[in-house]
Amino acid sequence: MQEFLEIGQIVNTFGINGMVKVKPFTDDIKRFDNLQKIYVETNKIKKQYEIEEVKYHKDMVLIKFKGIDKPEDAEALRNSYLKINRKDEPELKEGTYYIVDLIGLDVYSDEGKELGKLDDIYNYGSSDIYVIKDELGKQLLLPAISDVIKEINLEEKKIVVHILEGLL
Repeated sequence: MQEFLEIGQIVNTFGINGMVKVKPFTDDIKRFDNLQKIYVETNKIKKQYEIEEVKYHKDMVLIKFKGIDKPEDAEALRNSYLKINRKDEPELKEGTYYIVDLIGLDVYSDEGKELGKLDDIYNYGSSDIYVIKDELGKQLLLPAISDVIKEINLEEKKIVVHILEGLL
């Protein structure tokens, strides 16, 4: 499992005081309110920053880091990723997972047929959509609902699904 989790990407600067505009990669955008420090990763190098202020604008997060006081300083952080250490996160509720832990898991039908690997997860409002890709590159899209997703086993690195009529 990855030690650091991506929770957003800096996509632009904001204003004249060195704020950055962040596209969040989290279900709970307000989680940024509780952060005091965060890692900014640029070119695979992580640097920790102290957060001075957090604001919200539409579906984006605006963050002011201590020591980043000019738009030029903020511009240097554009396209960087915001990361947190997994050990600093509260334990997830049973039945919830970090996407990074699910990507790459082998997917099997409840009849034992190997369907491929979990390649991506899309959020479409009421439920996520799991994208399973087989060895030929063919995709299968499955809704992440309890009628379909029967078991997720991180230790065995596999997901068991039930294919409802009409999904294939």
